[in-house]
Amino acid sequence: MTETGGRPLHDNYGPEARNAVEREAQLPTTGWEREVARGLELGLPGADSIVDRRIPTFSRGELPHFAGINTFLKAPFVEDVRTCGEYDVVVLGAPFDGGTTYRPGTRFGPQGIRKISALYGPYNFELGVDLRESITIADVGDVFTIPGNIEKTFDQISKAVGHVYASGAFPVVLGGDHSIGYPTVRGVSEHLRGNLGIIHFDRHVDTQETDLDERMHTTPWFHATDIPNVPPRNLVQIGIGGWQAPRPGVKVGRERGTTIMTVTDCVEMGIEAAAQRALDVAWDGAEAVWLSFDVDCLDAAFVPGTGWPEPGGFLPREVLKFIQLVAAQPLAGIEVVECSPPYDHAEITSLIATRVICDTLGCLVRAGHLPRSAGD
Repeated sequence: MTETGGRPLHDNYGPEARNAVEREAQLPTTGWEREVARGLELGLPGADSIVDRRIPTFSRGELPHFAGINTFLKAPFVEDVRTCGEYDVVVLGAPFDGGTTYRPGTRFGPQGIRKISALYGPYNFELGVDLRESITIADVGDVFTIPGNIEKTFDQISKAVGHVYASGAFPVVLGGDHSIGYPTVRGVSEHLRGNLGIIHFDRHVDTQETDLDERMHTTPWFHATDIPNVPPRNLVQIGIGGWQAPRPGVKVGRERGTTIMTVTDCVEMGIEAAAQRALDVAWDGAEAVWLSFDVDCLDAAFVPGTGWPEPGGFLPREVLKFIQLVAAQPLAGIEVVECSPPYDHAEITSLIATRVICDTLGCLVRAGHLPRSAGD
C-alpha cells in the first residue's frame, strides 16, 4: 500500500485506476477556486436559502451543466479576437457546408459540439489532467462564412485560423464540412518557415482535384498539398476504406506519394505501431503537424450525424487511443469536421467530436506541449 494525501491506498485498484487516483491527489484547485470567485463577483452571491455559498445567483462557469450560454466547455466567450493570444487555446467555429456533395447540415456542427460539450467537466480520470488547472481556453465564436461562395469562405477561414495561430494560441476549429481542411492548413502554413505535415482521420481520401466541377469536401488535400510548404509526402491518412473512396482521389494519392492506412492496417499492426508510423510520416522534415479529424472515420453505428457514414470504421476506443498517442507530440492545431446535428441521434456524434478535442488537449497538456511556454 502507498499513501496519497496522508491516507493509504488499498491494493484492489487496477493499474490504470490506481495511477489515476494517485495523480488526482497532485492536481491543484486554484483554477476552480478562481472560477467560483468570478461567479460570485459577476453573478451575485446566491439567495439566502442556499447553504453552499460558492453558488452564485446567475450561472457562471461549469455548473450547472444544463445552464449557461453554449460555448465550448463553457469557456469564456471572447468577443475581441484581437486578444486571443492571451489564451493558451482558442476555439472557433467554421459553420459551412457549401462543400457538401450529399447530405448537408454540417453548418450546424459548431452549435452541436458546443451544446453537448457542456456535459463535460475539465478533468479526465485516466489522463490525470484538469484542463481548468493547466491551460486557459477561450471561445471566439464563428468565422463569418459566405453560404453561396466557397472561395470567399475559404479566404475567411484562412484569415481566421491564421490570426489565431499567429497569436500563439492553439487553434481548435469546429467544422463544418471537410472542404475547410484546405483553408485551415493554408492559414497555418503561411506562418511557418518550414513544412507542415497533416495527420488525417477519415474513411475517404479527399484528394481529388475537383468534384462536380468545384473544390468540395472531397478535395481539400489535393489543394493543401499544392501549397509549397505542405508536401504530399507529409500527408498521412488513417482509416480510409469502404465504398466511398473515389478512384480519382486514390490515383492522386498514389502519384503524389501520400500515405494511407486502412482500419484493418491499424488494427492488425496495432494502434501503437500505427500511431508511430503516422507520426514518423507527418513529422519527417516538418516544422509542425496539423490534425484533421473527420468523425466518419468511426463506424457508422457511432456517428449517425454525418454526411457520408460508412460501416467498418474504427471503434471509439481505438480512435481515442490513436488520438492520445498522436497528441503525445506537439501539434499546430486541430479541426473536427463533418459533424451534422440534423442527422444525429442523442447527440452522440457531437459527443465523440467533443471527446476527440478534449483528449487531444489533455494529452498535449500531459506531454508538456500545452501551455506552449511549457514545452515550446
